[in-house]
Amino acid sequence: MSSNLGRIGFKKMVDKNSHKPSAQHLEWERLAAIDNKSGETKNLGRVTSENITLKPIYFSSDLENTKAQEAVPGKSPYTRGPRATMYLGKPWTIRQYAGFSTAEESNQFYKQALREGQKGLSVAFDLATHRGYDSDHSRVSGDVGKAGVAIDSVEDMKLLFADIPLDEVSVSMTMNGAVLPVLGAFLVAAEESGVSQDKVSGTIQNDILKEYMVRNTFIFPPEPSLRIVGDIIEYASQKLPKFNSISISGYHMQEAGADAALELAFTLADGLEYVKIALSKGLPIDSFAPRLSFFFGIGMNFFMEISKLRAARMLWAELMTEFNPKLPQSSMLRTHCQTSGYSLTEQEPINNVVRTTIEAMAAVLGGTQSLHTNALDEAVSLPTDEAARVARNTQLILQHETDITHVVDPLGGSYFIESLTQELVNKARETLKEVAQAGGMAKAILSGMPKRKIEESAARKQARIDSGEELIIGVNSFQQTETQKQTPVRDIDNTEVRRGQIEKLKKIKSERNEKAVQSSLAKLTEAAESGKGNLLSLTIDAMRLRASVGEATEALVKVYGRYLPNHQVVSSVYLGSYSNMERLDEVRNRVEKFLKKNGRRPRILVAKLGQDGHDRGARVIGSGLSDLGFDVDIGPLFQTPEEVAKQAIENDVHVIGISSQAAGHKTLVPELIDALKKLKSEDILVVVGGVIPPQDYAFLEKKGVVAIFGPGTPIPDAADMILNKLEG
Repeated sequence: MSSNLGRIGFKKMVDKNSHKPSAQHLEWERLAAIDNKSGETKNLGRVTSENITLKPIYFSSDLENTKAQEAVPGKSPYTRGPRATMYLGKPWTIRQYAGFSTAEESNQFYKQALREGQKGLSVAFDLATHRGYDSDHSRVSGDVGKAGVAIDSVEDMKLLFADIPLDEVSVSMTMNGAVLPVLGAFLVAAEESGVSQDKVSGTIQNDILKEYMVRNTFIFPPEPSLRIVGDIIEYASQKLPKFNSISISGYHMQEAGADAALELAFTLADGLEYVKIALSKGLPIDSFAPRLSFFFGIGMNFFMEISKLRAARMLWAELMTEFNPKLPQSSMLRTHCQTSGYSLTEQEPINNVVRTTIEAMAAVLGGTQSLHTNALDEAVSLPTDEAARVARNTQLILQHETDITHVVDPLGGSYFIESLTQELVNKARETLKEVAQAGGMAKAILSGMPKRKIEESAARKQARIDSGEELIIGVNSFQQTETQKQTPVRDIDNTEVRRGQIEKLKKIKSERNEKAVQSSLAKLTEAAESGKGNLLSLTIDAMRLRASVGEATEALVKVYGRYLPNHQVVSSVYLGSYSNMERLDEVRNRVEKFLKKNGRRPRILVAKLGQDGHDRGARVIGSGLSDLGFDVDIGPLFQTPEEVAKQAIENDVHVIGISSQAAGHKTLVPELIDALKKLKSEDILVVVGGVIPPQDYAFLEKKGVVAIFGPGTPIPDAADMILNKLEG
């Protein structure tokens, strides 16, 4: 929430809620006027990013839902928690999301984490794996092992979980695009370690709809992707009784800029779409609904995040009544949560420990079932061992050194929390109605509506931060004056990881029954063409024979193709939300002078390299620069350096701005600069922004990068620096 966004008077809020002030309200107003010394109670309330009016104080008369005070944990609509005892007997599961480099290195990290108190595993895969490419593919030279662990086959999966009892430790896997071969490889690896499918517990994300809105690690178009989701739910309902077949994720929406109300509504709308897909396959609601799980992001708006989880449970129970479930578990929303990555700052990273602790408390007080806490250094790199230990210990301290677990839903009945919960329910209902009018979430996504709303929300937030209206300690306020020490970072030798993966692939392919593998892949392609058969079952057969992740993916690409969306820059939102017009006018005047001198506006191509689909930064930067007067082109996702160079030349740009969040900058940016040189276009300037450790700045500058924008750089400042470089 902004520190001064949309402030309003107390009396106006009372009128808005269409009831007269209670005796308690009036008495408070009298006392507050005395405290305020001015004799007034104006400007004590505010409006949140969700456009929810926060009153300066709440009483019982503010409760719209009078039944809130009668709610019981473990009873529908589960506002106070899906289980009656919640953390009294067993605290939430500590499930840290981790994976990097090779399967062997990640395995050692997992085993150490389990020894130090972690109760479940959550696997991060590299972007090559997410996008269904084997490590030897030419398009993933900068992605292998960088933002997660590289998995090419069952053999990698066996190394990843070596000496970890998969019948005792639950495993969550964040995988959507290449969900079939990755889940197939996991189940085969479990089998070959002696754990049958009915004993395996955990969750596969399998939430493809949100990929088209925000994260972009899709492979196929929406329609066949939804068939895959349905086939996995079907297979799991029959053969994986302890395994959650889907984790419906709002986390990535929040990271992309969605406010709490949007995240809540779009996540539940996705969930409804998946329920309908499963029902269309003839599955009874109670055969799969109890194994659906959710995943929410937790940011710095403490009370809003607590209320969001409570509202999610209330709404989901309400939405599920349409399907007449008989089992109570079918209507219970159970969720994993992760603290925000976006809220972490490169500046004064020790402050991130505090931010993560606050967010973790919000998740727990909101009633999460499991939790990941981010590490202090994740604004610039994958976490170091020490930072990961502090993040994990944050949860252990909350569980064992506080009394948080001793009382069920300790904030239940709070006038403020109950009122805010209902406000979020009301906001989410409005958006859910809009989605329904569009024909459901799949059709809404194809129309671009959800992505547009999220991008507009992100642009508004960035404008508030850049203008100083929303304070970030150490970034735009209370900055450290002395020189900061560089934060140690985990640096992955991408070239060496890729070399090792390629050697393993060659060995597997030389030793397998090639004829049997190709036959199994042909059956997978045939099932895709005919629409018959279960794609997960057929993929498991192929992976058991040692087909690779890339081969199983390409067997489906032959039929479905690879999907590439086309999105435009959101305009005027950043400009309309930036409060310091004097600062904006300075930059816009410089742009106009550039136009008069050069006959055209400064033109920039904002691009992503490799398989990094996290495009919040690119799209917000593009929107902001466009509002400042730049001509902005947004490049397609998943480009090679050579493709970006060619597009820049064709579009006659002055500058290429590379947005990086997946740590591939040391490999891919130099390749881009080399490509420009080969095409005799080295006059096109290259700037880089995003998650880049300061330790890498000198390397990039030596390679020819003219400016680097770290996390927290205001867009007007970035625009000034680009103009300085263009003007010499």
